[in-house]
Amino acid sequence: MQRTVVLNVVGLTQALIGEYTPRLADWSRRHRMALIDPALPAVTCTAQSDYVTGRRPSDHGIVANGWYHRELAEVQFWKQSNHLVSAPKVWDELRSLFPEFTCATVFWWYNMYSTADWSVTPRPMYPADGRKFFDIYTWPYELRPALKQELGEFPFAGFWGPAAGVKSPQGSPDCATRWIAESAKSIERRHTPTLSLVYLPHLDYNLQRWGPGSGGIVNPQIIPDLRAVDALVGDLLDFYGKRGVQVIILSEYGLTPVSKPIHLNREFRRRGWLTVKEELGLEQLDAGNSRVFAVADHQVAQVYVNDRKLIGELTDVLESTPGIAEVWDFPMKVENGLAHPRAGDLVAFAAEDSWFTYYYWEDDSRAPDFARCVDIHRKPGYDPVELFLDPAIPAVKLKIAWRLLQKKLGFRMLMDVIPLEAALVKGSHGARPANRADWPVIISPGPLPGETVGSLDIYAILRNAVVS
Repeated sequence: MQRTVVLNVVGLTQALIGEYTPRLADWSRRHRMALIDPALPAVTCTAQSDYVTGRRPSDHGIVANGWYHRELAEVQFWKQSNHLVSAPKVWDELRSLFPEFTCATVFWWYNMYSTADWSVTPRPMYPADGRKFFDIYTWPYELRPALKQELGEFPFAGFWGPAAGVKSPQGSPDCATRWIAESAKSIERRHTPTLSLVYLPHLDYNLQRWGPGSGGIVNPQIIPDLRAVDALVGDLLDFYGKRGVQVIILSEYGLTPVSKPIHLNREFRRRGWLTVKEELGLEQLDAGNSRVFAVADHQVAQVYVNDRKLIGELTDVLESTPGIAEVWDFPMKVENGLAHPRAGDLVAFAAEDSWFTYYYWEDDSRAPDFARCVDIHRKPGYDPVELFLDPAIPAVKLKIAWRLLQKKLGFRMLMDVIPLEAALVKGSHGARPANRADWPVIISPGPLPGETVGSLDIYAILRNAVVS
């Protein structure tokens, strides 16, 4: 077996490798690079599940980052149990071939109750009194205190939210990705896994905030991020190279510039299809009683239909909605490997310059309290606006300091500093970009099956890299 580490540089594309990424550019010149025809939807959980199982969502079940649980009548995002991925993983096959094989998964998703030997994943603690403490979950359990003693607390606020990718009290803009990289190095020194999967998300934040650029010109606002992730990757290349570990670099998706948010649930509400209930003077989506609703996830919307009589009219509405490029019905879902009970009855993909919001209220004063917070589990859809502080709040950082003081003193508080302005978002993903330079990439020291590979091909590439 050849010990191997896979560095998942989120958002990396051929268009971004160059002047501002000298280590990545050199690595790509000296090794084999291929474009990855992206998983669809081109989102984190689906792409990673394609890669590690070699199967489509119709088999492994991960149709997006979140979906509507029909039995519970609830929308749930970012669940963490590996049991949700209904297919064997590449490390399962390798362990069956080589009993001495071991695997570490460092911040890849579905990282709880996995069959990997070592795993690290973000996991806050929620005491019964309503407080929230940022933390990590590891397996084995003793890895958690060991990593925290060596590296300090995981800078969770730098992993997602308005402090991610920017200098903040949490640390440097790349503090979360740097902590992840150092935790991977620590596991390597302690345990020497045969296969390590390492998630490096730093590029993703400002690619969504500011956009990647267009026309072959990199957005100047993301140049510091390119340099930072290049330095992190370069350090890992040196570290693993000295230990005789071969390095594969890949990404999950590429982002495109966006300027047109699509508010499907507001349209469904205007048509009388969406049910909203009032709670404490604010509005909550009642998915179970809605005739139609959409679960937004970047550039894909899973559209669930509780009233089947509306399918025809709904299809016409979706196909005529500005910003929607494709609508998949059941035959299209079968053809594209998305025919799974978790998927929407119809699945809409946005045009490259558009993306879907989860917004369903028509009056911001009636928006639910979680809308103005970083709250990835309560929101019935993905919300990239969580990357921004509300520009309408005077001295917003003083408000944050006051809220943190309230929390420290034991008071309940609402960190309501997120705007409700979807137009702030300048980059998104989820659809297949027209320009292949915006597709994800893989760079490998070993053979690749072609200049373009499919998302399912990654499984065999990883397996063969270890076996060889």
